[in-house]
Amino acid sequence: MSLIADRVAHEGSASQPIPRASGVAATRLQTRIVSGSEWDHTIAGFDEVCQEQLHAFAATRWPSVTQEPMLFLSDGEVVGGALVMVQKLPLGLGKIAVSKWAPMLKDNAHPDADVIHADMVEAMVADYADARGHMLSVLPRASIGPVNREYERLEARGFKRGSELGFPNRYIVNLRLSDDEQRKSFQQTWRRQLNKSEKAGLTFEHAAPEAIEDFNALYGAMTDRKQFTDHSAYETVPALMAIDVPALRPELFFVRHEGELVGGALIFKAGDRAVYLYGATNDKALPLRAGYFMHWHIIRWLRDNTTATWYDLGGTDGFQGLHQFKKGMVGEAGVIRPVPPVANYASKPLAYLLGAGAFAARDAVYHVRRVIAGWRNPKTLPTQRRDADESAE
Repeated sequence: MSLIADRVAHEGSASQPIPRASGVAATRLQTRIVSGSEWDHTIAGFDEVCQEQLHAFAATRWPSVTQEPMLFLSDGEVVGGALVMVQKLPLGLGKIAVSKWAPMLKDNAHPDADVIHADMVEAMVADYADARGHMLSVLPRASIGPVNREYERLEARGFKRGSELGFPNRYIVNLRLSDDEQRKSFQQTWRRQLNKSEKAGLTFEHAAPEAIEDFNALYGAMTDRKQFTDHSAYETVPALMAIDVPALRPELFFVRHEGELVGGALIFKAGDRAVYLYGATNDKALPLRAGYFMHWHIIRWLRDNTTATWYDLGGTDGFQGLHQFKKGMVGEAGVIRPVPPVANYASKPLAYLLGAGAFAARDAVYHVRRVIAGWRNPKTLPTQRRDADESAE
């Protein structure tokens, strides 16, 4: 799930930052670093809020780094934010400031949204790169439009291209369609499989948070059956389900056949883009086409119960079957867009050299681990061509 922060060396302070003013302001914005609790409550109403930017998630996923939740204000009003993770480099040679899926806009329809985003980037550069001497590493989320303007803005500011995913595409469903429009949007094969699933005697259930233990059992059995090493952030699920901000708590869905649990999903629903976090099925799910049935009903539930415009299905990890399944669901009305490369910036050449070198070393280690995993279990090897046509337009 994480390309960059997962590869940050596990050193450094995990102390909770005390709320304070950062002392640095962009041309138009002021910044304020706040506590994790205040941060999660504040960003719950952001259009661009996402799981990776939650303090409850990051503090569990990366406990050895310093979490700095930074709010951006214009004339005293919060307009955006970025959860920044500050990590020491080995031997105390320097520090890297990492922010994934950021900076986030509170209102992405604001008439000055582009200016606000540029000023948030400027404030981050002024604080982390100029004042502190860190390398700043930013990863914007995939765009809905054909051009990722946030990434272009970073490049124009002097950020340099860094690490990138081997299979960067995200598969994003349009939620603002009627049932008839949505079914027509699905690719023909996907729609045919959905029709068959609806005749298989399946039932769909929106479950209470307390039912997470049933999902845990299903997920554990699935990973044991597939014999895949789980590199996801599943260890963060208890913290996410216990979060005291209902809007940020993932929703749990089940599919049953004759009373037996055959499939389930955890969905992040806040903001303008809902996200498929985790799914699990048993052996009976495939012939029953339970995945088609489940996602169809999740799409309808998100449309009717949230303000989200889009449903992000995530990537494929290089598996052709997932590509076909998600591409068919995205259909004609959705989009397939890549996560851009990481963008790195440092005010001082030595800071950039050390930071970029640390990430290059991490990328090399990660590559070796993937090769070894492929030798041990060929099922983990990608089956999707990197140059495959993944357009949904």
